[in-house]
Amino acid sequence: MPLDEERKRRRRSFDEHAALYDSVRPSYPDAVFDSIEELGELPAGARLVEIGCGTGQATVPLARRGYRITCVELGAQLAAIARRNLAAFPDVEVVNANFETWEAPRRDFDGVVSFSAFDWLDREIGYGKSATLLRPGGALAIVTNRPVMPDDGDPFLAEVRADYEAVGADLNATQAPHPDEIEDRRAELEASGLFERVAVRRLLWSLTFDAETYTTLISTYSAHRAMPDEVRERLLERIRARIDARPERRVRISYLALVGVGLTQR
Repeated sequence: MPLDEERKRRRRSFDEHAALYDSVRPSYPDAVFDSIEELGELPAGARLVEIGCGTGQATVPLARRGYRITCVELGAQLAAIARRNLAAFPDVEVVNANFETWEAPRRDFDGVVSFSAFDWLDREIGYGKSATLLRPGGALAIVTNRPVMPDDGDPFLAEVRADYEAVGADLNATQAPHPDEIEDRRAELEASGLFERVAVRRLLWSLTFDAETYTTLISTYSAHRAMPDEVRERLLERIRARIDARPERRVRISYLALVGVGLTQR
């Protein structure tokens, strides 16, 4: 599906606050990278393309595993910070380019990976171009990460909806469904017709935040950046107060990481 103008604008907004993004965006648990390696059948020293590396939140763990990575990042400021964060890894290159129009130097990569960035692409181009970059038997690995409300989850994300309503903010910005309600990417990968085998994995994990860290984090999300400044600031003020009123002054946010892998024909 082609991106509409609003989605394109929101996609560009990450670069406007690159330093803030770098300071608070977390990486992913080791199980995500283990799953990519296992399901994608990646060899030692695999050569990868990463779509939308941001400032390197997932790239650093991949580089530590010895992979050779070409990162394609749309935002100039994000790419500059990523280069600094990845300077210790000589086998990692960060290219400031739009993946959809980027001219790859080769077409025999072992894998193409994307962490919470693939859905910002024109979907048909994303799948089709990724497949053309892979060697026979190569893997496209797409990771998405969603806040969820498991049975034993912290009720905070349900409670905080009252703050969004109070300031007139979009309630879609705070959705946290039950993990079982979220579909994985299997059907979409299979429907592309580009992959011989498809595998998926669902990983539940959590992080704990204080008021300042949590509100800074959500202020980097595109749905919150899209809010009028006054609405966003009133919302963040209410959320800080809600967290600080808790006895522990902390919140535990549960996430569902969805790993979807398609392998091309050998």
